[in-house]
Amino acid sequence: MRVDLNADLGEGAGHDEKILELVSSASIACGFHAGDPISILASIRAAQERGVAIGAHPSFADRENFGRIEVVLPAGEVFTNVAYQLGAFQALATAAGARVNHVKPHGALYNMAVRDEKLAEAIVHAVLTIDSSLLLFAPGASALEHAAQSAKLRVVREVFADRNYLSDGTLVPRTRPDALLHNPEEAAVRVLRMLREGVVRSVDGTDVEVCAETICLHGDNPEAVEFARALRESLEKNGVSIQAP
Repeated sequence: MRVDLNADLGEGAGHDEKILELVSSASIACGFHAGDPISILASIRAAQERGVAIGAHPSFADRENFGRIEVVLPAGEVFTNVAYQLGAFQALATAAGARVNHVKPHGALYNMAVRDEKLAEAIVHAVLTIDSSLLLFAPGASALEHAAQSAKLRVVREVFADRNYLSDGTLVPRTRPDALLHNPEEAAVRVLRMLREGVVRSVDGTDVEVCAETICLHGDNPEAVEFARALRESLEKNGVSIQAP
């Protein structure tokens, strides 16, 4: 088995370099929810030095809430904001001599695009406008995946190692105390089941179908480094190779 291990970085958590030693892809904040041109370029270079694939991590313009509060915007405005972030990210990657591999929306933008067709289409349109060769990280069977497939944009189906799931296949909202999974051993067992059986156990006790092509770890969690190390060691011990798509 082979899978990508990705982390959201460039968000000021302070341990990005350690995380970069453990993942195969990095989704880097584009300045709207975290980061700035200096941090973006530094993150790109740090990933490049370690052979980690880079991706843009665009969001709503909401630094106050770290991009995790849902915002209702016209589709045209979402397109403009995402295209702006991707274009700036591409320019900085070019300055570093790096190639952008993927796009992964952040926080509320990602969660809303999972179920909102118009929002998903706006994001996909922005990606296609900037670079149609980019991969899009999205949950399987989501509105975001469907929009990408309709536009012939390649999707890499994403699951989450450190987030719990509801029975409808969506993530448990961060407002709930059971949103996060803190035990890396438990997460490793769950991820292996995702890879082998294509299912994950929801907090409601039912199995939900998933497709795990890339596994996300949230780099802003205090225990992210230990979590990533334990997960990677467990996956490799069970014959899973870690490689960017």
